[in-house]
Amino acid sequence: MANSTKHETGKGQMKQLNLILAGAFMMMAAPAYAASVIASVNGTPITDTDITARVKLMSRQGKNPTDNRRVALQNIIDDNVKIAYAQNFHAVPEDDVVDKELKKMNLGDMSESERAMARSALRAEIAWQIIVGRTIMPTVDVSREEIDAERAEIARENGLPVEMTIVRLVDIPADVAAKLTRPKSCDDAVTMAENLGGAPQKFTALQYELSPEVRARVATLPTLTWSPVVDRSVLLVCSTKKTKEYGKLDEMIKQNATYKQAMFIADQQLKQLRRKAVVVINDDRYKL
Repeated sequence: MANSTKHETGKGQMKQLNLILAGAFMMMAAPAYAASVIASVNGTPITDTDITARVKLMSRQGKNPTDNRRVALQNIIDDNVKIAYAQNFHAVPEDDVVDKELKKMNLGDMSESERAMARSALRAEIAWQIIVGRTIMPTVDVSREEIDAERAEIARENGLPVEMTIVRLVDIPADVAAKLTRPKSCDDAVTMAENLGGAPQKFTALQYELSPEVRARVATLPTLTWSPVVDRSVLLVCSTKKTKEYGKLDEMIKQNATYKQAMFIADQQLKQLRRKAVVVINDDRYKL
């Protein structure tokens, strides 16, 4: 009887000890887990582990902002908002599409959490591009004036795919340059320069192959017109010839301008969606 009582007492003490240990574990684990949930978007938690994985992903992509953990959190919030919106349009890509694009990124060996974050970020970006292509780009209208202005900017900054034949006179005194008149042809320009004692240089090059200084001077210079004297030199464009590449330029400009405008609109739309989302940030260090 005494042995039975001892046995029951021992079992009771063991059970009580197990309950105490379980309670202690829960008390230790619960705050640790709660502390790791940095924020939530529409009820979806974002943990400290998620943020660390995103920071590492950013680093692999060559993005290392000063406040990288806060930037990482904002990026994850954006991803969640994009995916939630894309679901309305059935625009969320399947796993095989995401994995195929992820392979192209050549991010190297990643931990399980890093890979999961990379897939999540890429899924959101693909979904958002689908949304932009379906709902925004068709509404963008690029005018002829905008195309012309962009082409002129390209001509100034980088040069166009236009073949130019140019005559250049260097070390020419201002009084001699003043005697240069409008030639009838390129050969006439060369002869005129030689008769004035100059040594004209005639060459042909694509506009984007010219030095920035020469390109800036001839980009808008009418043909068979001497340029103003700059550093004791004058230039004259004999002729221009558009290449096959030039024929595709306007369409490329239109596509780029359409994309830029669409992405600007998309950015404004994302900000609106962010304002509507229920975002809770638990850690003050991450608040903006």
